[in-house]
Amino acid sequence: MPYPARLNPHLDRAREHSKAWARELDMIDVPQHGTVIWTEHDLDSHDYALLCAYTHPDAGAGELDLITDWYVWVFYFDDHFLELYKRTGDIGSARAYLDRLEQFMPVDGEITATPENPVERGLTDLWNRTVPHRSAGWRRRFADSTKALLDESLWELANINEGRLANPIEYVEMRRKVGGAPWSANLVEHSVHAEVPAAIAASRPMEVLRDCFADSVHLRNDLFSYQREVQDEGELSNGVLVFEKFLGLGTQEAADAVNDLITSRLHQFEHTALTEVPALLDDHCVDPAARAATFAYVKGLQDWQSGGHEWHLRSSRYMNEGALAGHGGPDLGTSAARIFASVLATAPQRLRAYGSTPFRPADVPRPSLDLPLPPRFSPHLDACRVRNVDWARRTGFLDGVVWDERKLRAADLPLCAAGIHPDATADALDVTSDWLTWRTYADDYYPLVFGATRDLAGAKAANFRLPAFMPAAGAPMPAPTTPLEAGLADLWPRTPAESRPAVRRAVESMTSSWLWELANQAQNRIPDPIDYVEMRRRTFGADLTMSLSRDSAVPPALHRTRPVQTLEHAAADVAGLANDLYSYRKEIQYEGELHNAVLVVRNFLDCPEERAVEVVTDLIHARLAEFDHAAATELSALYRDDATEETLLGFVKELRDWMAGIVHWHQTSARYTEPELGYHPATVPVFSGPTGIGTSALRISSLLPTP
Repeated sequence: MPYPARLNPHLDRAREHSKAWARELDMIDVPQHGTVIWTEHDLDSHDYALLCAYTHPDAGAGELDLITDWYVWVFYFDDHFLELYKRTGDIGSARAYLDRLEQFMPVDGEITATPENPVERGLTDLWNRTVPHRSAGWRRRFADSTKALLDESLWELANINEGRLANPIEYVEMRRKVGGAPWSANLVEHSVHAEVPAAIAASRPMEVLRDCFADSVHLRNDLFSYQREVQDEGELSNGVLVFEKFLGLGTQEAADAVNDLITSRLHQFEHTALTEVPALLDDHCVDPAARAATFAYVKGLQDWQSGGHEWHLRSSRYMNEGALAGHGGPDLGTSAARIFASVLATAPQRLRAYGSTPFRPADVPRPSLDLPLPPRFSPHLDACRVRNVDWARRTGFLDGVVWDERKLRAADLPLCAAGIHPDATADALDVTSDWLTWRTYADDYYPLVFGATRDLAGAKAANFRLPAFMPAAGAPMPAPTTPLEAGLADLWPRTPAESRPAVRRAVESMTSSWLWELANQAQNRIPDPIDYVEMRRRTFGADLTMSLSRDSAVPPALHRTRPVQTLEHAAADVAGLANDLYSYRKEIQYEGELHNAVLVVRNFLDCPEERAVEVVTDLIHARLAEFDHAAATELSALYRDDATEETLLGFVKELRDWMAGIVHWHQTSARYTEPELGYHPATVPVFSGPTGIGTSALRISSLLPTP
């Protein structure tokens, strides 16, 4: 833990206040359905006031009282839910209990429901004391994170009832929601009186800061609570247990791996705060006051990390016997020593992330994925292949620098289109095939044109122009000046009008994610494993290709639900990780890439290539199993009528076709085979960029590595 812990001077007052508040609400020594949740000794020994005094060291006395009450409430809720519902496995009563809590946290207006238990009474009091002081945007974020914290307890309960252990990707995603750290991040904003500006609150850098904070907090808690949760409570939601079972490790080895992941997330937090947030503020022209608020929030998250760690070392709630031996207090002398020790201990991991050798040999066997995903194909495939080559030639893709006809035919993107959209008409299949061609050409174009010369500004300029070729209905479109723009200009009018908003969002998300790749490439930085998996969905263009393969839309309210999001994320990971397996040699040996799951796993686990390939393969199977589980057991809770059921079952079928088509294409396309790996076109391009953007790459064959 590199950040020094500091203690709020108002600790004693907060202890006294929070105990009186808890007693007034019947949280102490008062049976709930015959069970005493907390005794006075429990509350005293857990010492939530100490947690808040460490995690909010600069809060005023009244603010610390309020924050401490929130944490007393959330821990009481956790234990209340455990005793009444997790131990009994009563999902029906648990769902009714959670549904009522939403009535006590309205984003707008007054609470009208009457509280009936300590959890409801506490939430009513806290909501009324907190939300009047915050903006509408903050209230919405806080309501959403509080609701997620409460509702996803059902996910834990369902897993306990089924004896089901999550895979690592699923676990990290769900732990954020049920663990409550995003909720804590909202309270950091409140306690430092510094809200993140609405214009950047949903941006990638701010989401990454929040998620790194959440993952570090939760995984640290998993280390300290392993004994209590796994051995005493029969809990399955613990990162150490997940690593034990998935990676086949002993308990101590799994704990060490979780600790390494915490370190990686802290390094990602630092990297984002120092390199991405300042650029974000500049890009959005954020004023000085809002900049100060943003950095106060970042510092608040750092304070929470160090304070939470200090509290875990001291609270009787956790396994920490002997943890304070030689630790000392949170004074400046011992803090400085601990910072130095932390940097020294984590230096090998930090240096390894920047130590990749580009274009090194990558001799791994060709993957053999045996997945229960039988593909179906459109009958219009052969004719589509002919038209696709003509289209690519007309739009300038066969420029002899990035692609030529040989590379296009070897890729055989119409085969992928015919698999992911098997029921398409001939015209619809052409549109899907041409979009896949545009996306794949662009994916090759960015690293070749902008990556080889480290031209991040040129890539940003190219991205800036692309939305003009996806205009709103009736808006004019400028003349294209590059093959990318020409292809987009041709595709946009042919894309069904009802699909265009989703397609535009997907294109912008995908192309912006390529800037993240280019920045990492310029720094020779292998991504953090969690950041990589979540960005892989964007860099792969999963949202774009899914929208192309979909014949019917899921209503937005349903699309936002956890089961539907689980299906989409799991499917995207199956496809993206499969791509990483099949493209590993192409990317590592021939392109000098850093963005491949095999390399990321190899770097994180510090293991041989063969072991990294096994781990990625296991992740693909685990995500497909999660997809099947969600479709079979979770989706039915969303059925409201026959039409909804038909829509959701059709959605599942389309996603299975999408995965099957993509996996089959990787298994059969010549793009990843030996004859194509070392082949590069070497002629002069047809287009020149609007201000020279892209033209500097164009006699680029001399920059390419010799196989």
